[in-house]
Amino acid sequence: MSGELRFEIHQNAYIKLILHALKHRTAAVNGVLLGRSAADGGTVEIVDSVPLFHSQIGLLPPLEIALIMIEEYYGGKGLSVVGYFHANERYDDFELAGVAKNIGDHITRYFPQAALLLLDNKKLEDLLKGKDRSPVMQLYTKDASSWKLVGSKGSDQLALKEPSANTVLLDYISSEKWKNIIDFDDHLDDISKDWLNSGLFE
Repeated sequence: MSGELRFEIHQNAYIKLILHALKHRTAAVNGVLLGRSAADGGTVEIVDSVPLFHSQIGLLPPLEIALIMIEEYYGGKGLSVVGYFHANERYDDFELAGVAKNIGDHITRYFPQAALLLLDNKKLEDLLKGKDRSPVMQLYTKDASSWKLVGSKGSDQLALKEPSANTVLLDYISSEKWKNIIDFDDHLDDISKDWLNSGLFE
């Protein structure tokens, strides 16, 4: 895989994932990234995201149900699963969990250049203090055998599609919009709950 592959994440996809992590601050949470490869082949565009689980995130049957429903819905829109998002249970844990690698491995079978995004609580804290405006996630990609952290500070391999995304995120955090996030756990408990979060950005 080329080390120069770029990932560009749209504002709503980005905000949904972070609000999901903030809603369940004391639990590990995860989600999938939906998008497409750009025509140039050098960029993967992450157009949307779906928050998955906040309890027992490693269980296979609920994950399989979620992926079938997600692929069916987004396939009709010309999008496919292009990556995975993970936030660790502990604030100070910056290690990529085994469950994240396993689900990432599954996704690479269908989309070899998949991204694995890990929430970086330090960057999120800096953003809240007004110190940093870069994406509050670490980017991992898979080489022949393992997941590797891509770049470091100043790397533009993960970019926000809209430069204002972090400003909008801060507004949503201050208005406690994270309370409105619905994930697949919520939907499986009560199927009337909308896992697409259609009304979140209205």
